[in-house]
Amino acid sequence: MDFSGKYQLESHENFEAFMKAIGLPEDEIEKGKDIKSISEIQQDGNDFKVTVTAGTKVILYSFTVGEECELETFTGEKAKTVVHMDGNKLTVFVKGIDSVTELDGDTISNTLSFDGIVYKRISRRIS
Repeated sequence: MDFSGKYQLESHENFEAFMKAIGLPEDEIEKGKDIKSISEIQQDGNDFKVTVTAGTKVILYSFTVGEECELETFTGEKAKTVVHMDGNKLTVFVKGIDSVTELDGDTISNTLSFDGIVYKRISRRIS
């Protein structure tokens, strides 16, 4: 399944509780709670390049499914991990956060879990 495209955050659930649990400062949580981030994904087989723009913050990362890579967490920490793909799902575990990203047509859902707290994001393809 091809994840390539540009997606805009449409809705999210449990943002504040999740961000507080992972240690994001209160002022950053306040700034981020209403931002409709845009994720641009370029996929070439198992190689991914992702650009996430959230307000003025831009995060760039690339990875190859099944190979060790370095990803940036919400708190700005960088950590080595491996992204796995199973059909229309990408899964990764980084710094205690379990992430499942699922593509269903023009919708991407991303469910993150940390210490029993679940944060869910729904984004729709805009191009």
